[in-house]
Amino acid sequence: MAVIALAGCSGAPGVTTSALALLLSWPLQAGRRMILTECDPDGGAVLHGLLQASLGDRYGLRNLSVAARKGEFSEAFWRQLIDLSGEDDARESPRDRLLLPGITDPAQAASLGPVWKILAQMFRGIDAESGHDVLVDLGRRGAYGPSGVLAEQADAVVVVVRNTLRCLQAAESRVRALEERVGDISVLLINEGPYPAGEVQRVLQVPVLATLPYAPDDARVLSDGAEQPRRFTKSPLMKAARTSSALLLQRAALRRARLDPRGLHTAGGEVTHAR
Repeated sequence: MAVIALAGCSGAPGVTTSALALLLSWPLQAGRRMILTECDPDGGAVLHGLLQASLGDRYGLRNLSVAARKGEFSEAFWRQLIDLSGEDDARESPRDRLLLPGITDPAQAASLGPVWKILAQMFRGIDAESGHDVLVDLGRRGAYGPSGVLAEQADAVVVVVRNTLRCLQAAESRVRALEERVGDISVLLINEGPYPAGEVQRVLQVPVLATLPYAPDDARVLSDGAEQPRRFTKSPLMKAARTSSALLLQRAALRRARLDPRGLHTAGGEVTHAR
């Protein structure tokens, strides 16, 4: 099992859309859950995007700051999760794909100072005790400042990058800063521009772990709640997300093995070394 952080850079890389594609296509074994948490200090996008404000603002990260002060964080965390399981998931095992929505106003980030560290510790506990995978959407700024502890505690940190000149230029400084903070990182590439993965890897000097197609129509289903086309789950975007999720799990397991080769941990259905 794994805790994986997705970070972005300027140039509209699509971190949240990619995270949702991964959540909805993540391979789940019996008894396992996948939890996506929007931890972007600039504000979340899913409540008013994919969910079209249908749930108001009753759920979300902002409610956890009050719970932390009352010593009720763990119970409040599970109450704030929204079930995004599809019909097929619900028939077999409900509440397998869960979302913690982010804050709705960047001003709310000021109250979350103590929450980031508690969240990071909780994610480690969920992973170790329950065998659930956690995907952390850090947005463009969340890997830095107080919320950067979430990147530091993750098993793998992946930067979402589009292969356009503008985004690659912006990504270079972000990649270097993240390497200094958390060590080895990798790239999830959105194939919008002309540069192949090998060139992106050469420029950024970090491995390109996986590639998602640039598919604006399918992406709008996830980013804006657009009407879902037929066979959406079998679209190139979602197929690539399924492949990418397996590669992310492998990456997380390998990093755990390097950090502490003495421990054992199960990730992606295989026994691996862990810290």
